[in-house]
Amino acid sequence: MRITRHGAHLVQLTRYPAVFPMNCYLVLEDDGLTLVDSTMSSPAADVAAEAQNLRLELRRIALTHAHGDHIGGVAGARERFPGVEISIGEREARLLAGDKTLDKEEPQTPVKGWFMKVEWRPDRLLKPGDRVGSLEVVAAAGHTPGQVAFLDVRDRSLIAGDAMQTRGGIAVSGRVVPLFPFPALATWHKPSALATAETLRRLDPARLAVGHGDVLEAPAEAMDRAIESARRAFA
Repeated sequence: MRITRHGAHLVQLTRYPAVFPMNCYLVLEDDGLTLVDSTMSSPAADVAAEAQNLRLELRRIALTHAHGDHIGGVAGARERFPGVEISIGEREARLLAGDKTLDKEEPQTPVKGWFMKVEWRPDRLLKPGDRVGSLEVVAAAGHTPGQVAFLDVRDRSLIAGDAMQTRGGIAVSGRVVPLFPFPALATWHKPSALATAETLRRLDPARLAVGHGDVLEAPAEAMDRAIESARRAFA
């Protein structure tokens, strides 16, 4: 995996960076590390090596959503780091368990994307406003019904899952980028994804970290362009 450092608290781990980049992130805390997402297969060896370099232990795994390319590596990480706390959004936990039914107040659009059966269960179900270490949970529905993002309250780094992508050009989830269309093809509800992107922009993040593509520093202008493009495309 390619490993890059961003600011004082964020480490990006990227699987298949040249072909099909899938990111997970280590967030440095005083008491250890939080792994956000896990790619499609276990990042445990790379996480262990980086943890040793940082002289910190992995304490938590926090998941943005239940698609297989974000939760597929959890089992291996859990085996390598027994006792690590696993958390996911309360709504998203139903998808993790294989339940794709929609609530009556939700848009009745079929859920899309790749899901996989898992043998483990989350230890903690997250709601907006909760904290995972220094990460504040932010509702980010659209790509899936229960996706969440994580805002580091120390430096305003935003880990947005698949709410946006930067691979092939920055885009709101649901807008097809010809060079990398896969997040758009797996998006559940485009209007909700656009509303989420607008909400995330209002957080004024100092850094944008996504599931697919490079981390953007000072992303405000790029986010604005992506949101305006999505407004036109989804109209």
